[in-house]
Amino acid sequence: MRSSFPPLSCLLAFEASARRGSFSAAAGELHLTPSAVSHQIAKLEQLLEVRLFERSVRGIALTEAGREYMGRVSLALDAISAATDNVRKGVRNALYVHAAPSFASLWLMPRLADFAQAHPGIALSLSSSTVHSDFSSGQVDVEIRYGVPNWPHLHVQPVFEERIQPLASPAYIEQQDIRTPADLLRVPLIQSVVNVVQWTDWFRSRKLDFSPGQFAYRFDRTSMALDAAVQGLGVALDSSSIAAGHLHHGRLKKVFDERWCAKVEAHFLVCPQRHLQRDEVANFIEWIHEHAACPERAVLADPSGSSSRSAMLSGDNGSARNRP
Repeated sequence: MRSSFPPLSCLLAFEASARRGSFSAAAGELHLTPSAVSHQIAKLEQLLEVRLFERSVRGIALTEAGREYMGRVSLALDAISAATDNVRKGVRNALYVHAAPSFASLWLMPRLADFAQAHPGIALSLSSSTVHSDFSSGQVDVEIRYGVPNWPHLHVQPVFEERIQPLASPAYIEQQDIRTPADLLRVPLIQSVVNVVQWTDWFRSRKLDFSPGQFAYRFDRTSMALDAAVQGLGVALDSSSIAAGHLHHGRLKKVFDERWCAKVEAHFLVCPQRHLQRDEVANFIEWIHEHAACPERAVLADPSGSSSRSAMLSGDNGSARNRP
């Protein structure tokens, strides 16, 4: 038994009291007396050597230490509850994946049918947000993070090398007669503020002066920036890997050829080292790398809802005409 693990009865009393804001309300929920709940809280505080609640004639309130502890205890109890529900419902081989929002919606979701076919025995749960997972809560098995990899004590490996380049609708490129990088200085540009490569970086690599005041639209999601480019609102600077569906279905086009892209690693598979021992995690990571290495194998669903739902991604469908 873990020496630092407090009695579960104390944790349940603490969580219920913190959530309900009352020892009496917690007692009713747990089918105990208020005195018993108060005793459990006092026992937990003595074990932790810290006060979790401030008591007054008006009731109870979490201390700063109590609020921090509640955040972690609540997640852990939720994880236990979810695991129990899975066992009760007969769910086996569950895999919990968390991913950056645009990667989840634009890259991962269109490929999930292939994952289900390749691994029919794995029950996959997928969530997405920009907030990194706390693996200590036990709620996530593996995560796909976006950004600069600085996550000590975790297993980290890149998903793929991304090519960051100007993307726009074919009609917009023709209408604006965009032929050289300098032409982009006279058209509306779309900024995805979270990208690791920004327009300033791209223009600097082209030895061109650029004023950030030229942005026509700013978004905090790649998916929204790409949707704006699809609508002909300007030119987006983003990953052709994440935009693969739009490129394949002709809604977007690479403005220039591959000579004018910035190559980066920005999406990473992240998990505790011990999670790699689970077959479900190992199979998922292997599947991710197979699709990242051979995108032509992917069956891309059309996000706009049009046909060609099972069209295979061809290697150069979204490439630009012969431009610098």
